[in-house]
Amino acid sequence: MKKNLIIAVLLTATHVHATELALPVGFQIETLNFAVPNARQMALTDNGTLIVATRRAGNVYAVPGALTDSDPEVITLFDDLRMPSGVAVYEGDLYIGAVSQILRVRNIERNLKPDPKAETITDALPDDAHHGWKYLKFGPDEQLYVPVGAPCNICLEDDPRYASLLRMDPDTGDTEVWAEGIRNTVGFAWHPATAKLWFSDNGRDMMGDDVPAEEINVIERRGQHFGYPFVHAGDIPDPKYGDHEAAEGRTFVAPIVKIQAHSAALGLDFYTGKQFPQRFQNALFIAEHGSWNRSKKVGYQVSVVTDRNGTLEYTPFITGWLENEKVSGRPNDVLVTPDGSLLVSDDQQGVIYRVTYAEPDLAPL
Repeated sequence: MKKNLIIAVLLTATHVHATELALPVGFQIETLNFAVPNARQMALTDNGTLIVATRRAGNVYAVPGALTDSDPEVITLFDDLRMPSGVAVYEGDLYIGAVSQILRVRNIERNLKPDPKAETITDALPDDAHHGWKYLKFGPDEQLYVPVGAPCNICLEDDPRYASLLRMDPDTGDTEVWAEGIRNTVGFAWHPATAKLWFSDNGRDMMGDDVPAEEINVIERRGQHFGYPFVHAGDIPDPKYGDHEAAEGRTFVAPIVKIQAHSAALGLDFYTGKQFPQRFQNALFIAEHGSWNRSKKVGYQVSVVTDRNGTLEYTPFITGWLENEKVSGRPNDVLVTPDGSLLVSDDQQGVIYRVTYAEPDLAPL
């Protein structure tokens, strides 16, 4: 895939600088003109207000007119939640995942102010900080999907909610385990054509620079097991749990896409817009947050999985945040907007990028 270099100006609360990001020919990238420190998952309201979650900051932001105004206001809805990294908007209400809690703000467009009234749907989720941060989305079944990561690098817990993806009734907070054997998913989305749930899963640490691979998986039906902690990346037995008695007789689902180990594949979204070329229709975009404990850094990019006549092809889509072991940004989530552009959150710079497309002969030099 040919690429051209686009200059993106990065704006943060403390400084302004520039970095070069490479994209396929015809694509442009810009940084939206507001700061959202530690930006993680994103959600859009029907009125175009961008909701941005955080992890370390403890904040949830609302940015009315984020995609249309030249200098939009950033409203800090909350500033004291515990790792409120997951947000979803459904039927006008805002849902927030903050480790052990799921909160709801009714009619968020009428409550764009600091400390709006929030009701607790549940506060009974595991409260471990390790892999306890959330990523939220509503499924086609109108239920809320909530991950609970493993509270460790590698372990086997009695509580079946650990290392799983839960399906939650948003009215009652009641949950059921929808899929298990998932070490830590911080990104999932439903395929536009098949309605099957695809999710990313971060592999365990301390097995080397290149083992095990990060995973993209597909849930075909409720109750499937994706291997953790017994098997990684579909075919690598865990050194500690590979022959554990709890693994006997189980069938483990292998990933459909494997990504370089330690790339930290996080937020996902399928492209359903009309702006990008046809080859990207229903393509899966992936935010790769980047490695933290590898001898040479990997990730720090947005990648894409396309279907070429029944064969899945994985390729980098936006690169340039990692140059000569120096990191200038960490993609965290991706979101397709109603106008067909692609948003990317960067929790290192605290900014949101917007990717658009124009025919190559119209692209800026």
